[in-house]
Amino acid sequence: MREIVLDTETTGFDPFSGDRIVEIGAVELLNHMPTGETFHVYINPERSMPHEAFGVHGIGPDLLEPPQPAAPGQVTLKDKPLFAEVGRAFLDFVRDSKMVIHNASFDMKFLNAELGWMNLRQLPMEQAIDTLAMARKRFPGSPATLDALCRRFSIDNSNRTLHGALLDSEILADVYLELIGGRQPDFGLSTQSGSGQNAADTNWRPSPRATPLPSRLTSEEKTAHEEFVAKLGDEALWNAGSE
Repeated sequence: MREIVLDTETTGFDPFSGDRIVEIGAVELLNHMPTGETFHVYINPERSMPHEAFGVHGIGPDLLEPPQPAAPGQVTLKDKPLFAEVGRAFLDFVRDSKMVIHNASFDMKFLNAELGWMNLRQLPMEQAIDTLAMARKRFPGSPATLDALCRRFSIDNSNRTLHGALLDSEILADVYLELIGGRQPDFGLSTQSGSGQNAADTNWRPSPRATPLPSRLTSEEKTAHEEFVAKLGDEALWNAGSE
């Protein structure tokens, strides 16, 4: 089962009043486990950045009116691609997988507006899983912001001083796994079968570590084990194939 945990940053609240997407971040889950595959892009919105939006995500000081210089390490947008240059790649990454989004109606409204202006296919709301709605149903009357859910589930979000699409997606992936019952994979025990692109994903396995973990066996433990096996004789299981 393939899912995409997704977040966007924008210049405001309404794409049909001139607001645009400035960042998309997404992480891939297979069988509820992060694979390490991500989609992340900053986008030139072809308009100025309102001060209110800049205060939320800190993106694009060069597009503020009046112009402001970028701080060291600050993301600027004038040299970033337009949505028209990245929209198709975004759709290719998402495919027909479920999209996990906090306050899905907001992000879906912007994504479909941008895709519509490119005459690309729209993303149906049925493809989205809204973690905001999940949290409100599970914890009625309690705060359901991403920060509040991180506190509830003891998820470290200390790096989240500003909103950022990729970081928020990574945090949301942890929150989502807690909302559905905890960070436990299903170990590939699903009996469902299918065809098409998503069916192939069920064969996914974690790739080997680039650097194997060091042995936790001490030299004293290794010696004690060898002495124990020696007492069992040549027919001991540990001696099989040793010749």
